[in-house]
Amino acid sequence: MPPIDALRDELDEAISRSTGSPFRSTGQTGQGGGSISQSLVIEDGRRRFFVKLNSTALNGMFVGEADGLAALRRCPAIRVPQVIAQGTAAGRSFLVLEHLVLRPLHHRQAGSEAGRALAELHRIEGAQYGWPSDNYIGSNPQSNAVHVTWPFFFAQRRLLPQLSMTRQRSDCKRLIERGETLAERLAALFVDYRPPASLLHGDLWSGNAAIDEHGKLALFDPAVYFGDREADLAMSELFGGFPESFYLAYREAWPLAHGYEQRKTLYNLYHVLNHLNLFGGGYLRQAERMIDSLLAEL
Repeated sequence: MPPIDALRDELDEAISRSTGSPFRSTGQTGQGGGSISQSLVIEDGRRRFFVKLNSTALNGMFVGEADGLAALRRCPAIRVPQVIAQGTAAGRSFLVLEHLVLRPLHHRQAGSEAGRALAELHRIEGAQYGWPSDNYIGSNPQSNAVHVTWPFFFAQRRLLPQLSMTRQRSDCKRLIERGETLAERLAALFVDYRPPASLLHGDLWSGNAAIDEHGKLALFDPAVYFGDREADLAMSELFGGFPESFYLAYREAWPLAHGYEQRKTLYNLYHVLNHLNLFGGGYLRQAERMIDSLLAEL
């Protein structure tokens, strides 16, 4: 881990100013698990804070994350780390968060509580699809310009921007052609389905969810916007990690409409395309198969 000595004074001052109590870090511990930002815990012997660091070029990513965390805090059923400080110093951007004691969301009872909590989050609704500001999905920009029609929003703000990013790859011509055809015809998948504009986490894989010391669902690293609640559920299934009790409790609290399995493929296509643009590799063939499957339904 690169040293943070040049940042130490600025972080200490930012924490002291925000909390109203002097803070002087005496130790730091690196935290694994992230592929986008450097993460660590700093402490002074009495208090601990979770810190994320990145280049100043990605300061907007932390601005969007702080905004998203504030939005999630509107749901009392969910534990969200408090934003302590955010800014730039010594050539880096930083985000300082409340340090939470967390455990994995594996057990049946924890999964049930989490499923009900997520349904409560999704009951917070907006007047349109989107969000007042753009943010990031991973380290890629995410456009959130609002629209009253969900298929239009998903095609224009989700699929097409990711397809445009793939143009830098020489092996994506077929993917782009088929993907643009899908975007043009997307409304056909929503003839009898008009979802409410629910507040979404936006990047709900198991690495961004846990259980706090009180057994409450904790969410972090969001990419929030108002959209179809099924998009959160779909991503939670993409990489696994959520217990079956999570889905049973969610569906009991708020049943899903017919056709979810088909829409799940569509919503996860966005994240697979994003992973293709971030990491390359085998995501190209996976994205092609998903597009072909969806076009076959049309």
